[in-house]
Amino acid sequence: MSSATPVPARKVGLLSASALGVGGMMGAGLYTLLGLAATTTGPWLPMAFLIAGFAAVFSVYSYAKMGAAFPSSGGPANFILKQFGHSIVSGGVNVFQYISYLIATALYAAGFSEYVGALFGTTFPGWTSRLIGPAVIVVFAAINVLGSQLVGKAETYIVAVELVILVGFMVFGFFRADFSNITVASSAGVSFIGILTASGLLYVTYQGFGVVANASGAMARPKKELPRAMFIGLAIVAAIYLTVSTLVVLLLPQAQILADSGHVLADAGQAVLGRLGFVLVSGAAILATASAVNATIFAASNIGGFLAQQKQLPQAFQRKLAGKIPVSLIISAVVIIVLVAFFPLSAVGQMTSLAFLFVYAIVSLGHLKLRAQTGARAWPLVTAIVINAVMFVALLIDAIRTGPAASWIVLIVALLGSFAYAWIRSRRAQLAPPDPE
Repeated sequence: MSSATPVPARKVGLLSASALGVGGMMGAGLYTLLGLAATTTGPWLPMAFLIAGFAAVFSVYSYAKMGAAFPSSGGPANFILKQFGHSIVSGGVNVFQYISYLIATALYAAGFSEYVGALFGTTFPGWTSRLIGPAVIVVFAAINVLGSQLVGKAETYIVAVELVILVGFMVFGFFRADFSNITVASSAGVSFIGILTASGLLYVTYQGFGVVANASGAMARPKKELPRAMFIGLAIVAAIYLTVSTLVVLLLPQAQILADSGHVLADAGQAVLGRLGFVLVSGAAILATASAVNATIFAASNIGGFLAQQKQLPQAFQRKLAGKIPVSLIISAVVIIVLVAFFPLSAVGQMTSLAFLFVYAIVSLGHLKLRAQTGARAWPLVTAIVINAVMFVALLIDAIRTGPAASWIVLIVALLGSFAYAWIRSRRAQLAPPDPE
């Protein structure tokens, strides 16, 4: 997921918009969450990706209709404002959406740390593994201060390298596939609830479709081309995810998938091409997660500044230290470092997916109010709301049952705190004296 992929200033056509969607969706989420999802699916991992992709279709429909009707670069934050106006609901959802981006950045930083640790193994002392994630946050926060234009331009090349490595992995992988890895024993204990839980976790791997909605303002014919581009991008990414996850199940025994869940794709690369495959896939994962950290911390900082302009966050988020360093970037980086330092990869993975499932459900719910303006049908929006809600509940129950208690408690506190903060700001605005004429 790379939700802040730069949008070109020139007019965006169908092909480039589709490529933008592929680049936005197919990123760090695949490397960081695939192994974690396998812990509840066993050999049914591809089914979880398929269900998640099917579920994403309805949210893509909602975003496509909203983006076509209201072309802008503001993305979901603007959607929420269009749907709910300047209210406690929009304030609470948008503040929580900002927090969601911080949690997502923590996920990618944790994934970066996992793959660096797997690649270098015992080369690093044990204590350094706790510093890698925070260090990458500091580095990319500094890059954003100095100017992230170069990294933004490199995004296209990073996605191209990822695609080449993944396509090579898929082609050579089928020659090494071992169907004996799929046994009755490996399916023991797997239930539909487990697969549904994994689908909720993997749903966020399709999250980048919002990038195409952000590009709608640069399209010549957004009403026609935006929906097509989003669905083309979704179809391509879903096909890649299904193929890769199928190969992982066929290449690795279930015990190894569970043992190395944080970097299981690198293990699959090793099963195909030995040490070279391990290094290539690890390198692709490091590039993807680093790129996602840069893009998402940039997006979080911008959202913080935007919400401050809309008076939904303190005005301090608009300020700059020494005339150059955005306060919103500093706050974002500090919160992300705390998340990376105190929560393992599995915890931030669950938190990220839960957060975006909630946001997508609210966007589709608010969309129902604007159907006359967007031309959307009601049943896909209602389906999106129901699917997101069901996945949210299933994943939350799993987080309560299996994850660290602090992770889901922090998420719920963040959600309730966002709405409490919006209510307090609303009350202060009502009590404030009117500006003098």
